[in-house]
Order: sequence, then C-alpha cells, then structure tokens
Amino acid sequence: MKLRILIADDHEVVRRGLCTLIQAHEGWEICGEANDGRQALEMAKQLKPDVVILDIGMPNLNGLAATRLLSQQRPEQKIIVLTITDSDRVIREALDAGARGFVLKSDAARDLVLAVEALQRNRMFFTPRVNDMVLAGFLDKNSGTGVASQPSPKLTQREREVIQLLAEGKSSKEVACLLNLSTKTAETHRSNIMRKLDFHSIRDLVVYAVKNDIIQVQLPVATSTPVTPLAAATPVQVLVTAPAEQTAV
Repeated sequence: MKLRILIADDHEVVRRGLCTLIQAHEGWEICGEANDGRQALEMAKQLKPDVVILDIGMPNLNGLAATRLLSQQRPEQKIIVLTITDSDRVIREALDAGARGFVLKSDAARDLVLAVEALQRNRMFFTPRVNDMVLAGFLDKNSGTGVASQPSPKLTQREREVIQLLAEGKSSKEVACLLNLSTKTAETHRSNIMRKLDFHSIRDLVVYAVKNDIIQVQLPVATSTPVTPLAAATPVQVLVTAPAEQTAV
C-alpha cells in the first residue's frame, strides 16, 4: 500500500516542486494539493492522508493553526511543517501543535524526502539547530524561568512504552491497541505520566522523549554540495520568494 501524502502551500510553483520530489519516490503518492490551511483541513478530512506537508505562512488559516486542528482531527496522521525560519517561537508552537517534522524551505529539495522517510520509521525530523535546542534544554517547559531543573521521577517500563508511542504521535486509542490495554487504561497511564513529570503539553513529552533517548530524531545529511532551489525541481525556472511567517492566533 502506497504512502498517501497531502501537500499544502499557497504558491503553485512551490507545490509543483514538492510534488515532483514526492512522486519521484517509489511507494509514495500525492493524494491531494491545497492552497491554504482551511482547504487542507477539508481535504485531510475527506482523503485521510498518512502524511501532511504544510507551509507555515498560508492565507486564511496559517500552517501552525492548521497543524493543531489536523492533530485533533486525526492524531494518527503525521505532519511536516515547511518554514523559512527555525526560530524558537516557531519551533515551540509547531511542537505544541503536533508537528513531527521540520524542514526549512531553503533546504526542502535536499531534506523533504529524508523527513518523510523518518516519519515512516516513527522518527521525528529536526533541523540541526532544533536538535541542538532540544538537547540543550532550550525547549524545556521551565526554560528561561530561572527554576532549577529537578531530577526526573522514575518511570516504569510500561510508562516509557506509553511515552514513546505518545511522542511518536499515537492517540490513546492507538496506544491501547498496540499495548493490548483498554483505552481507559491507556488514558490513565497518560494522565499519570503527565502528572508525574509535571508536563502540560505534548511538546514537553516530545522533548523529554528525545532527551532521554526514548525516541530517535533524524537530522539532514551533511553535504558540501549546494542545495538546489526548490523551484528548480519543476520545469518552470523562477525565483520563489517565501512570504513572511504568520503568527498563529
């Protein structure tokens, strides 16, 4: 069965370049294309893609807001955000919203396929800067508050299993199925973990899982070869200027 991918970007030339990259990979198919966040939501509801690739700076509904709603709509679908910057604010909001991959638009021709492959293997895909931020603790919930970090409570093996599945984007229902538990028991495990670790968002859980080697993160492959502009992947040779990032409301 082919991996079904939905692409959302308000620039036709960029969408065409993304489609060219995806369609060149055997076993993948484009199930739909959207030109704004609201259209992406409607198409995802109808088409039920495995992976959604979203530009952050889209009209009508930006990519961060769309990511949040898509994650609520179908937690099992995995989301990659395309961004012109991996700033602290963007990364925090995207992780909170449920994104599992981050690809800079300037590097999409090199990194997008790697990001989709990582998600297929239940890994996350970070830019090197995001990975450094996670490992250095800059995305921890107490980061910048001046509060000294406390030793982590001891977790049971079952709780670590639940953390891994939740950090990989699984819903409580999927966790229950995979671990042969009732949905209520899986939800109880989740509540106990969040309380024990004093976490209040999925971003806290993901950062914890990465820092404690519970889930793996894939990074772009270092190369000395200049990255081909995304627009060059299409027959139309034009210069694409990405719009300014929009802030999710």
